[in-house]
Amino acid sequence: MSVSVRPVLAADRERWSALYAGYRAFYALPDDPEAVDTTWRWVSTGEHGITGLVAVDDTAGSSDLLGLANVRRFARPSSATTGLYLDDLFTDPAARGRGVATALLHEAGALAAREGASVVRWITSADNATARRVYDRVAAATPWVTYDLVPGRDR
Repeated sequence: MSVSVRPVLAADRERWSALYAGYRAFYALPDDPEAVDTTWRWVSTGEHGITGLVAVDDTAGSSDLLGLANVRRFARPSSATTGLYLDDLFTDPAARGRGVATALLHEAGALAAREGASVVRWITSADNATARRVYDRVAAATPWVTYDLVPGRDR
């Protein structure tokens, strides 16, 4: 199998949506077709500075989507630079172990380099051991701890 990565195309909507629903299920998020549709709109139009990338099987003329990555730009005031934030990365379970995630990560890094960004950053679940083995090969884990504050909610 030969894997290449490219931006999403309008024709990718159905397969991309199935992959993104798989991503949501992996993280135990509720089945929410509206959330998938909204994210597709953002990814396919560049809304919110989001770029959708897809990994494609190039073997024998196939154009099957094997995985996806959604990245967005963010300002880094402490370094007066910009970065790319990898919000979502998912490989079809049938294509795992074939370099799909690595190809998507390398393309995110290449996109960041082309744009002059200083970093590609992402988070993952601490127990996502399979993905972390890939991540540890291509990036450095940071010592930072992530917090979520619910807007408008008092202590």
